[in-house]
Amino acid sequence: MAKQSSIFNFFNKSPPPVGKSKPSPSPVEADLPSSVRRKNNSPKEEAKHETPSSKKTPAKPARAKPTKGGFGKLFGNKPLTVKESPASCPFSAGALVWAKLEGHPWWPCMVVPQPLSGQQMRGKGKNQRLHVHFFDEPPTRGWVSTKYTREYQGSDSCDAKTGGVFFSSKPVIRRAMDLADSAMSDSPENRLKMPLCMDPSDEEEEEEEDGGMELEASTLTDDELMEEDDPEEAVKSKPGRRSSRATAEQSRQPKRRRIVVASDSDDSGDEFKPEQAGGSSEEDEVVNSASEVEEEEEESEPETEPDSPVKPVKRKRPEKTATAKTKPKTTPSLPEPVPKAPLSATIKADAKTRLSAFSAPESFESQANGLGAGGGGTATVWDHEKLDWLQDGRRKDSKRLRQSDDDYDPTTLYVPEDFLNKTTPGMRRWWQLKSEMFDTVIFYKVGKFYELYHMDAVIGVNELGLAFMKGSWAHSGFPEIGFGRFSVGLVQKGYKVARVEQTETPEMMEARCKSMLKPTKFDRVVKREVCRIITRGTQTYSVLDGAPAETQSKYLLSIKEKAEEESSGCCRTFGVSFVDTSVGFFHVGQFQDDRHCSRLRTLVAHYAPAQVLFEKGNPSAETRKILKASLASAMQEGLTAGSQFWDAQKTLKALAEEDYFKENVGKDEESSGGVLPSVLKSMTSDSDSLGLTPKDGYELALAALGGCMFYLKKCLVDQELFSMANFKEYVPVDVEMQKASGPNSFFSQTQQRMVLDGVTLANLEILQNGSGGSEGTLLERLDTCSTPFGKRLLKQWLCAPLCNPTAIGDRLDALEDLMGVQAQATEASDLLKKLPDLERLLSKIHGIGALKGQDHPDSRAVLYEEVTYSKRKIADFLSALEGFKTMQEIVTLLEPVAVDFGSKLLRQVISVKGEGQDGLFPDLTAELKRWDTAFDHQKARTTGVITPKAGFDPDYDQALRGIASCDRELQDYLDRQKKRLGCRNLNYWGTGRNRYQMEVPDSVQERNIPEEYQVKSTKKGWKRYWTVEIERLFSELQGLEEKRDAALKDCMRRLFFNFDKSYRDWQTGVECMAVLDVLLSLMRYSQGGDGGPMTRPRLLLPGDDSQSAAFLDLRGSRHPCVTKTFFGDDFIPNDIAVGCPGSEEEGLNNGHAPCVLVTGPNMGGKSTLMRQCGLIVVLAQLGCFVPADSLTCTPVDRVFTRLGASDRIMAGESTFFVELSETASILHHGTKHSLVLLDELGRGTATYDGTAIASAVVNELAERICCRTLFSTHYHSLVEDYNNNPAVRLGHMACMVENEGDEDPSQETITFLYKFIAGACPKSYGFNAARLANLPEEVIQSGHRKAKEFERSTISLRVFRKLCLYAEDPKSDGKQFAALVRMVGNL
Repeated sequence: MAKQSSIFNFFNKSPPPVGKSKPSPSPVEADLPSSVRRKNNSPKEEAKHETPSSKKTPAKPARAKPTKGGFGKLFGNKPLTVKESPASCPFSAGALVWAKLEGHPWWPCMVVPQPLSGQQMRGKGKNQRLHVHFFDEPPTRGWVSTKYTREYQGSDSCDAKTGGVFFSSKPVIRRAMDLADSAMSDSPENRLKMPLCMDPSDEEEEEEEDGGMELEASTLTDDELMEEDDPEEAVKSKPGRRSSRATAEQSRQPKRRRIVVASDSDDSGDEFKPEQAGGSSEEDEVVNSASEVEEEEEESEPETEPDSPVKPVKRKRPEKTATAKTKPKTTPSLPEPVPKAPLSATIKADAKTRLSAFSAPESFESQANGLGAGGGGTATVWDHEKLDWLQDGRRKDSKRLRQSDDDYDPTTLYVPEDFLNKTTPGMRRWWQLKSEMFDTVIFYKVGKFYELYHMDAVIGVNELGLAFMKGSWAHSGFPEIGFGRFSVGLVQKGYKVARVEQTETPEMMEARCKSMLKPTKFDRVVKREVCRIITRGTQTYSVLDGAPAETQSKYLLSIKEKAEEESSGCCRTFGVSFVDTSVGFFHVGQFQDDRHCSRLRTLVAHYAPAQVLFEKGNPSAETRKILKASLASAMQEGLTAGSQFWDAQKTLKALAEEDYFKENVGKDEESSGGVLPSVLKSMTSDSDSLGLTPKDGYELALAALGGCMFYLKKCLVDQELFSMANFKEYVPVDVEMQKASGPNSFFSQTQQRMVLDGVTLANLEILQNGSGGSEGTLLERLDTCSTPFGKRLLKQWLCAPLCNPTAIGDRLDALEDLMGVQAQATEASDLLKKLPDLERLLSKIHGIGALKGQDHPDSRAVLYEEVTYSKRKIADFLSALEGFKTMQEIVTLLEPVAVDFGSKLLRQVISVKGEGQDGLFPDLTAELKRWDTAFDHQKARTTGVITPKAGFDPDYDQALRGIASCDRELQDYLDRQKKRLGCRNLNYWGTGRNRYQMEVPDSVQERNIPEEYQVKSTKKGWKRYWTVEIERLFSELQGLEEKRDAALKDCMRRLFFNFDKSYRDWQTGVECMAVLDVLLSLMRYSQGGDGGPMTRPRLLLPGDDSQSAAFLDLRGSRHPCVTKTFFGDDFIPNDIAVGCPGSEEEGLNNGHAPCVLVTGPNMGGKSTLMRQCGLIVVLAQLGCFVPADSLTCTPVDRVFTRLGASDRIMAGESTFFVELSETASILHHGTKHSLVLLDELGRGTATYDGTAIASAVVNELAERICCRTLFSTHYHSLVEDYNNNPAVRLGHMACMVENEGDEDPSQETITFLYKFIAGACPKSYGFNAARLANLPEEVIQSGHRKAKEFERSTISLRVFRKLCLYAEDPKSDGKQFAALVRMVGNL
């Protein structure tokens, strides 16, 4: 590849004359950032390795010979002294700090004076450094930049714990923290008396004031520095060559030490190649590019220091610089004493002033603020910040609308034409792209590097830790191989990233310019095009992107809303389309929703979107509030109606025009023989045979799909995702419930699911805990799945448990079957752990196999790491093949025992289709055997090239046969010539285009040589000849080799395409293994649980066993996620009976009552009991054993919860409003088969209001809806009101109270028994909670006195009311009078 202007072309080899001023570098020139190289040297230190020059002849080496000798000579010489200026020290001597050397982790240190000079601080401004003692064994010391020092607060501080900035699990750092902790108790004076490092250092006085952070020479290891030949001479703009004298002079230069970037690939081949540092930019790229032909190779050496980020690499010189003599590692001119001195210690004094021109900005912080572009620490402003039309408030979009205009598009930018005409060609193209995607960070390919300019460079430095290049333009970058790492870093922080590639070579560019009449300077630059835009919701994890960081799906959600009339009883209709781009599965649907958007909230809870698309001005303000509150972390982007967010007709037209599904016609049974997949076809009008008209009730769904389609097309992944034809209609679970004719009809349908809305998932902590993590959740408790696709399926099952008792029983049978074959189940689990994420791999293979048309820029992109990417593709493919072989092993393992299984589900997933009656697992034997013999797997993995074996590729086989035939003819010809000349020593010689030259020894007489022999070359004792026949055969051979290479070039894509033809079978196999993985995970929980008894739940259809009403009978139940109490005791089991008619016999009053009022002391365990009940029901209907002695119940169609107190401040909703909204959802959607858990309703308002609302809600739930309800309350008047109601039963959490009547509340002792028993609790014992919360004693005493007054007043009112009732009641008797007398006496 001809040489491009790249990130390495920023410097010349030799320094310029000191007197000459250099122009500011162009923003298209770049240097390798220090953060990417991950060396111990600062960016400025790296500049010392490659010194600049404007002359063509190489300068003398910038390195002076180091002084010989040991300690005495080192300190006896007169090195360059550092001018000190007084600076205030941020830490005093003896202070404990965290300090960080570049490329190393944070380390506990102590501030100490330098042992030789007594200095504690050096330098000022950006060069200010602090001398520290590293806690280590043996101790070391060094100078660190003050900006990389932080106060040490002990190993138990939050910053040093997991997730903290200073956290490390490395034993050496943990040991250092122990040493620092032991020193914390001493005074600073005593700390300074401890043994400190006193070793001398080569760099003590000569170290450059560059703000870098080098380790002291006494602590450097051999692995941290290395030998390297001089980089090859930069090829100049003119075609002239260097003189032989210059070459010889260059070859005499001593070797230079450099530490090479630890790239993502061992065979990266990246090298710093200095180019002209002046204003060459893109104009020079054209000329210079013609000479970049060869790359250097790298060989890895083992690292000896675990903490070191440095990757030592040996460099081999290319052939063109073979004249330079390679010197051994230890030479007289470059001794390597131990310890080694850094490079700065051996640089000439006169070179230092020149090298200072290449200093990097002093810190990320100052770079971000534009303080590092110039020298001297003076604040400067980046050039892009000076552009008037780029200022906030003055910007315009591409249509020249101002920011204040209503239709302003913040994703585009107007760039004035006169500005573009003044820029270099490369920068002009960058601004053109930036104007089209102003909200996107552009990774702009220049040569072998991605570069970031202007505002993008600032983001790169701040977010990725890249380094700014020298100059007034903000500019940073990194090698091509690092794209995956850096793009993911930005995408996870919410940025969009555009990958811009070079889509032609310099030769192609030259040919294009020659075909033009008058090419301008803007034409004389290689073309660059956007090949991919990556956002949080559109990650496909291609070979460039790297592996996914998490197993769970991240969805791109597109939504469109249509407001309805309030009088119609339904407030909103939503059309939705969401896709997991990592597996290419689309969901499309349309549904009606209530004013609280319950179904929409449930959707986003089940399928958590990473990014939301909506039509500008379409979602109502209320819906936008809900999206903002529910999806605070998701990216939300508005698209322009019509042009970006398409309507249904435009969507269907685009689907028809794009030919996404042409490969699926006839192959995919779901496509029904038509162009559209069956799911999309069902959404089009029956009267329109072309499928261009939407069916009534699907307009919004197809419009939402249109918004999604536009966005994926913009991100350039529409072809690979839509062509998979994976579509499913999304129907909210409760919609099916409404369609069912009755409960028995609903529960008897196999596919029906329990509704768990977003509120319930959050309140029961099923998927996430209150802080957003997974600790303590039901998902974490159950998830021991071995595969990523198993984990995703478990989450889907958990969000929508079953309702059909038969289907639930089948899953429970499967668990018992697996428990019965424990050995095989364990072996199957071990085999499942070997499987990669096959679901995502199938999507990647489809993407590689799909032929990207010539209109897709990725098909034209020039990639320098093509071999690395090919190796990744082949590794993924072979990994998939191995995975499917492992699947077959699992099926073979379990199939013999499957005949005894009682579960139909389990038999289906482990029996091969066609062999067994129920088998669903596809027979992959023939396909896997075919791929095993298709090509040499090991060779392909090593070389990155797939060479198909005979019989797999007809074109390739034909070319190979022709080549073999030519080889035979050439060999026969050679044999004939041996006989003709009478010489047995004849052989063919040569490589490449010079092959097949006949070597004839001089011993053959000249007169014996036939006339047709033409001399091609000679060597001592031999002559080499060609003949007309050899030339003819060789020409024929070359033609056949070209055919072979052409067949090989597209072989990988065609091979993946052929593999993808069986996508349905591969996908079915993955789905079967996912089900088996989840069942094994549930089996492990059902066996182990929390150490207590686990029972198989018994679910009955309403009406069975002479039981018509819904009921729940739970005995000895424990919380599924809590195995111990807060104090470490065993969890106390409880019985919960709701709606059980036989419970009166066991001492429960109103046992058949559907509603249970739960009372008890504060912190007595009421909320835990309710959550426990809800989670056990979810577990039971998931088809899993539950932590209880027994469970019998009728199916629950929906679990409602109103637990905890929280507001939605982002949505403008108060705590009480949230309570009532959740309660309203219960009253609107609850049925007699629902389970309702209401915790302390009404506490967010006045006591009387709260009591009244709570009383009305209890009445509604118990007497009208009649659903199973647990209602906890502290309103004791409410308990009294429902004491004799047959629809309500009373229960409370028991406690034991000592000294209850004591006047001093501090003497009152409460022991929580955590046992749920019948009856009401007389008090809530709030003062006990106050004492536990450590309220001041005087406050508690005052409150207690006030409570007595309230209690006396309340009882007085109650007595007075009863007296009035007694006086008015004509049927009053003596018993009632006696009771009144007792009450008065108590008062």
